[in-house]
Amino acid sequence: MLQIHIMALIPVTTEWLHSLESLKDVPENQLQWFIDHSAHLELHAGDFLVKPGEVIRGTQVMVSGKVLMYSVQEGIRRELFTVTRGDITGYLPYSRAHYAGLYAEAIEDVQCMMLPRELGREMIQLHFELTQALVHIMTNRVRDFSLAQQQNEKMLALGKLSAGLAHELNNPAAAIVRDAVTLKQHLQLIPERFKDVIGIRMEDSMVEALSQLFYPMVLQRKHQNLSLAQRMQEEDKLTEWLNNHQVANSDDIAETLVEFGICETDLEKLNKLIPARFATNVFNWLHSNLVTEKIVEDIEESSNRIASLVNSVKIFTHMDRDQGKDFTDIHPGIRNTLVLLGFKIRKGKVNVIENFGADVPHANVMAGELNQVWTNLIDNALDAMEVNGKGTLTITTRRRDPDKIEITIADDGPGIPPNIQNSIFEPFFTTKEMGKGTGMGLEVVQKIVRQHHGSIQLNTSPAGTAFIVCLPVT
Repeated sequence: MLQIHIMALIPVTTEWLHSLESLKDVPENQLQWFIDHSAHLELHAGDFLVKPGEVIRGTQVMVSGKVLMYSVQEGIRRELFTVTRGDITGYLPYSRAHYAGLYAEAIEDVQCMMLPRELGREMIQLHFELTQALVHIMTNRVRDFSLAQQQNEKMLALGKLSAGLAHELNNPAAAIVRDAVTLKQHLQLIPERFKDVIGIRMEDSMVEALSQLFYPMVLQRKHQNLSLAQRMQEEDKLTEWLNNHQVANSDDIAETLVEFGICETDLEKLNKLIPARFATNVFNWLHSNLVTEKIVEDIEESSNRIASLVNSVKIFTHMDRDQGKDFTDIHPGIRNTLVLLGFKIRKGKVNVIENFGADVPHANVMAGELNQVWTNLIDNALDAMEVNGKGTLTITTRRRDPDKIEITIADDGPGIPPNIQNSIFEPFFTTKEMGKGTGMGLEVVQKIVRQHHGSIQLNTSPAGTAFIVCLPVT
């Protein structure tokens, strides 16, 4: 609760109000009305003028002191601006805001005067110049604050993507490190393997035949989708075969052979070309080659995964292009958004269905701005499905008219209640818990879509929610 200490430390006069740039042209009688009908308040450092969710009580003029305006997002306090002597804040004429979306905390002792909100209608009807001055303040405030919040929303979205990207990059990066260590250890065994191999005495024709048989097995590697039980069964069969042929290190060799899809029949073919006394040496040498091949494959796959993620970021941000409009295929932007939100999608056990129309033309858009639209809509959909512990995200694109394209992002969450559907695009409106959302995401989405001369429509029911974005081709 706001603690109010009735104590006017500095006399507020019409002369003092006239000294403020925003009120200098307001007639004296209107300023006197403003003073006479206002309460004079004092706040001590640490007191709150208002907190998120509380009713905005009236129009406040700062007489002395400082009030810090900040939000809390993702548990992080984000300082936005400071209200100081002469600034006017709180409720302003024609504002639709009834509840505060920010914290307003006194950071030093503050004196302010406050015109109660319920007198706003009387002021609008009887005091034109005062109303006009306050509306001008509101216009500037909305413009400046919207720009700040849009930038803040971009940074918040970037933070979410960065967190997901860190998880996405961590697995392949860790795999590369792990494989590099394994490869180093494996290469240290080569001198021992060399001693074993160098002592093998085989006819040139047999060596050639063995080479022509073995290496195609590696190049034509058979990828088997085996269950754990099937895999263990295959390994046991090969281990038994190797033991029957007096091959040392049979367990490790069998595991690697199954990985490459080499079966008992293949071993029989190889064994016909290997003298019995050299079986251990040859099969261990073949095993060593396969292990090296597998490690290099894993490193290549992990490196490609990292390169793919980096390329997704590059395309998502359009770092290699200017930020003007260009005829662009919208699908790569949507797909790259899904890649960057991949960790959140898997964590939420969400199945993604892409119904992308083959006849959707390129559109003249700012791709970087639209990526922010996809990020907000998809992220909101993923949040909506959290309560179910799983879900299905369906993204559909189609050519609606010869000169329009339509993008639908639908989830099977619980839907948006009817009583708040008309408010979802309003600035600072959010249904998310405190600190998780700013209430600016959908407002930013609507602004970007309108900037492209498009439209956005909401369809929602207890069975799910769909946002339908329509954009002109040119």
